[in-house]
Amino acid sequence: MAEHLIAGPQTYVPEDGLTGAQLIASGDGLTYNDFIILPGFINFTTDEVDLSSPLTKHISLKTPFVSSPMDTVTESKMAIAMALMGGIGMLHHNCTIDYQAAQVRKVKKYKQGFIIDPVVFSPDKTVSDVYRIKSERGFCGIPVTDDGEVGGKLLGLIAARDIDLIGKERSMTLVKEVMTPRSDLVIANHGCSLDEANHILQESKKGKLPIVNENDELVALIARTDLKKSRDFPHASKDDLNRLRVGAAVSTHEADKARIEGLVAQDVDVVVLDSSQGNSIYQMEMIHYIKKSHPELQVIGGNVVTAAQAKNLIDCGVDALRVGMGSGSICITQEVTAVGRPQGTAVYKVAEYARRFGVPVIADGGIQNVGHIVKALALGGSTVMMGSLLAGTNEAPGEFFFQDGVRLKKYRGMGSLPAMEKKGSQARYFTWVECIL
Repeated sequence: MAEHLIAGPQTYVPEDGLTGAQLIASGDGLTYNDFIILPGFINFTTDEVDLSSPLTKHISLKTPFVSSPMDTVTESKMAIAMALMGGIGMLHHNCTIDYQAAQVRKVKKYKQGFIIDPVVFSPDKTVSDVYRIKSERGFCGIPVTDDGEVGGKLLGLIAARDIDLIGKERSMTLVKEVMTPRSDLVIANHGCSLDEANHILQESKKGKLPIVNENDELVALIARTDLKKSRDFPHASKDDLNRLRVGAAVSTHEADKARIEGLVAQDVDVVVLDSSQGNSIYQMEMIHYIKKSHPELQVIGGNVVTAAQAKNLIDCGVDALRVGMGSGSICITQEVTAVGRPQGTAVYKVAEYARRFGVPVIADGGIQNVGHIVKALALGGSTVMMGSLLAGTNEAPGEFFFQDGVRLKKYRGMGSLPAMEKKGSQARYFTWVECIL
């Protein structure tokens, strides 16, 4: 039967499938469900795969995953989980400035190398103060200095083993009476590398390692728990000080300049200008403001779906673009305003233009399954932003409730009525006004 088969030279391979350019050139708007990727040839193992990808011009991630700045998706718990797995979380701004800044601080303090602003006690603090810190922050390994501040002369360290056998009747005992004195501490000298400090901590089998200068003054601290986290999460997204990376959303309104200052004070790594339509004079002015006042702060602009929109923001100096309009699972922008673009085409068109300027693209919205993540990256996205895929997990904000025997969490769009009861979301959609009676 073989002689009846259509055959040609062994080197002949027929053309099959379309390139991305050919697919988009048809003129039809494509969603992630409108095409499939053809298989290729494999000459590598899975452990050779490197998923590292740029989030912005100057920040790269080990895994190209970003959680959406929605109040039912990303607060500190989700941001921590995303960063530990090599991605990054974008904290929502449907809250007060102080609350959002506190969320950034929680992420930054979760996993650290050199802790440059540790909790420090003076010798006149009491055991009850130690228990209070343990209750509020979950730890009690606290250095003691002569003035109770970083930069003071190190006198000792108070840890759980020092107070375990002290009953409530002795809770007013002074720290200096029960702490481990300076002479019994293992310390490292200021100027040592993080690897050297970690080696000293491992060899000493201690829980905390104070870092002191030539005058025996406390300058930093290293915790054993951070070493364990580094071991368990080798791909975690970390900044230059070995702290987890975190981003935060801000609006384009004048009032949010104060929010930006509050976030910068907590060392936020990147801000997202959260707007359903990013091609506006308001966003351009905010980009100029941030780049002038905080030139090192990375700025993600958007949302955009065309090259023309992208050009205006790139010209203003954005470090990345967020692409998508009305493609989210619970977004109705396209139905309400008749504005938007199928997500597959939007990602390809914007990425094709932005890459000429070295500006990464975040594919935001329309991610319904893992396959859609692959398609978004194949079309030119550097990272993908997810909302519905992460909502309802243990790390998402909110309390679980049961409905028809199923455990659920609330998930809503930022343009929904419940979300817009808070001014942050109202401002995003320009729906709040002040009434004068």
